[in-house]
Amino acid sequence: MQYATTHDNVKLYYEETGSGTPILFVHEFASDHRGWEPQMREFGKRHRCIAYSARGYTPSDVPADPKAYSYLHVMRDCVAMLDHLGIERAHLVGLSMGGYTALQVALNHPGRVRSLVLAGTGSGFERDYVAEHHKSSRAVADLYEREGSTRVAETYGHGPSRIPFLIKDPRGFLEFQRRFGEHDAQGSANTMRGFQGARPSLLQFEDAIRKLTVPALIVVGDEDERCIESSLFLKNAIAAAGLVMFPKTGHVVNLEEPDLFNAVTADFLGRVEAGRWGARDPRSFAPDPSVPPWKRASR
Repeated sequence: MQYATTHDNVKLYYEETGSGTPILFVHEFASDHRGWEPQMREFGKRHRCIAYSARGYTPSDVPADPKAYSYLHVMRDCVAMLDHLGIERAHLVGLSMGGYTALQVALNHPGRVRSLVLAGTGSGFERDYVAEHHKSSRAVADLYEREGSTRVAETYGHGPSRIPFLIKDPRGFLEFQRRFGEHDAQGSANTMRGFQGARPSLLQFEDAIRKLTVPALIVVGDEDERCIESSLFLKNAIAAAGLVMFPKTGHVVNLEEPDLFNAVTADFLGRVEAGRWGARDPRSFAPDPSVPPWKRASR
């Protein structure tokens, strides 16, 4: 088994395949390194692909200290993985928690990022929902400690944004649920409190996000309501961002629609590597655009 060691001596398990320009896959809360298998198989034909399990997700270490699970710890882990592998710059592909983490790497270490694919990124984004998002995340952490991972997979794992996956691909959903139920309960509880239940809204980083020049592809399902506004925000805020919305699709876009996800990602990466994915041309903006929803509330 292969491990990278972080700045605070946490060992992170990873798998690697292929050769070429590197892609680092960063998973969501309900998944682990195994959730990127359809992408590892496809992009491993043309790229050096790495998927790892975050701290708190076995076979990676599960730190005992609850304070070791902040979004900054997780962001530094992503950079530590690049360091361990000797990768100066990589394409970062992240889903949900992984998308938030990839974006933080771009904000804090822009020289390490060739491009960003941010899928289902930014839940808890809206100003009037941040506190509720943090509260519900802490409640899930409590459930982990009371009843364990299997119970959370049966409840949280059947949340509204995951029902489209269940309906569309029951067999794939059952495999996803089985893996979700195998997670370490305390590691997941700590992640829910330290990362999901405490991370700032993307709006707190708006000024820095608007200064990003990295090419970005924003991917969201049209039935993943909690990530639609944040995806529109990221499209608007990142100068070289494109947005794609998958129809009749929920949160787990890379597993629910693997062929479609792979196709749009491959097209994006090809254009980036050809130098054909630039910032939006100012002539394409409407002369008097309406104020986006995230701008309406007072700061």
